[in-house]
Amino acid sequence: MKRLLMLVGALAALVIAVAAGYLIARHTTPSASTPSTAQRKVLYWYDPMNPGQHFDRPGKSTAMPGMQLKPKYADEAGGGDDGVRISPRVEQNLGLRTALVKVAALTFKLRVPGVLNWDQRHSVVVSARTDGVLTQLFVRAPFDRVHAGQPLAELLAPAWGAAAAEYGALADAQSADGRALRAAALRRLHVLGMSAEQIRQPTGAGGGIVLRAPADGVVSQLDVRAGQQVAAGTTLMRIDDPARLWLNAAIPQAEVAGIGAGTSAQIEVSARPGDTFSGSVEALLPEVDGRTRTQTARIAVDNPDGALAPGMFATVQLTVAAGKPHPLVPDEALISTGLQSRVILDLGNGRMAPRAVRIGRSADGYTEVLAGLRGGERVVTSGQFLIDSEANLDGALKRLTTPPASRSAVTPATPVVPVPSVPATPAHPSAKPSAHDTMPGMAMPASTGGRSS
Repeated sequence: MKRLLMLVGALAALVIAVAAGYLIARHTTPSASTPSTAQRKVLYWYDPMNPGQHFDRPGKSTAMPGMQLKPKYADEAGGGDDGVRISPRVEQNLGLRTALVKVAALTFKLRVPGVLNWDQRHSVVVSARTDGVLTQLFVRAPFDRVHAGQPLAELLAPAWGAAAAEYGALADAQSADGRALRAAALRRLHVLGMSAEQIRQPTGAGGGIVLRAPADGVVSQLDVRAGQQVAAGTTLMRIDDPARLWLNAAIPQAEVAGIGAGTSAQIEVSARPGDTFSGSVEALLPEVDGRTRTQTARIAVDNPDGALAPGMFATVQLTVAAGKPHPLVPDEALISTGLQSRVILDLGNGRMAPRAVRIGRSADGYTEVLAGLRGGERVVTSGQFLIDSEANLDGALKRLTTPPASRSAVTPATPVVPVPSVPATPAHPSAKPSAHDTMPGMAMPASTGGRSS
């Protein structure tokens, strides 16, 4: 009986051993759904102290030689190169907000300084066509207003007087030769610059030729006085129209794109606070000032009531026409490092990824993205700086991607450097620890007994 019981016990122990071995083998064998480390695809190795530096083979860290490079697997969180998974609790703590990237043409308003000047297309110069003497000057002060046909000055010119007298003497000629001479005298008067009105009334009260205003305006320039002798071609005065002015606006070189003929402008001057004057760009002058790196936009301004005057400083607001559509991101979504700009993309399900972008102009809180985005993506607009700074440290990345319950088991990325132990107190009471036996900066342990030498 005793022998039978021993046999049954041995069989039971054998069955238990076989079952335990089966369970252990099943537990340690990797399943088809969970690939082993040898089966996972390694994208690259990276330095934990500098995650942006990638290597094609394992090795040691360049920043800390005692640290090994870490592999980046293709099946890790984010499904890509720089994906990061953030738990909902961390996302709420960071206060993350996102915005949709839309594609549109950016229309912006540009404010620049400008100076008012005369519209030179409406300027008229009155000059002496021949040598003579100004016997009378009817306009005596600059900026006097004149009207078309108004007498300006009387010029005593021998050449004009002789031609006018010859033309007048042949007025009653009946022969063919006489009419030919009269026609020749008329052509001579035109060559000398006499107008039809001057030819009909050749002389004034002083016996000279009367010069009349060719257009309405103000005498903006007066360089002669009565009794002065002038030579042929001398400028006597200039007449400008105050109802039409030019505004020369200084456009920074980086902002000239989109500005051209027809661009609308709103003008403000300190002399008329609260008033706004409208105008439009006539031309963007093809010259850049070498000192200020600005290009001049010539703006035509109507001034019928004379409220504006040449020489006034003005502030111009230009509405730049919409250009080519580009993806637009909020200004607060951009992270600038000085050499590069990037955004943090919200990939959904808590996944975040940085994306380098090339930006263009900015206006009304939005910035053009010339390369890096297509439109339709979602970008992080609040808290992205924390994500970006954490993404530069692998240890912080691991804290973002690891669930809170298992964070205590995360191995720190920086190895622990062992601290040398403090040597024991010498056995002989007269012996003193040397400088090589103590840690620099550490207090020397107090003696527990014995006599000092």
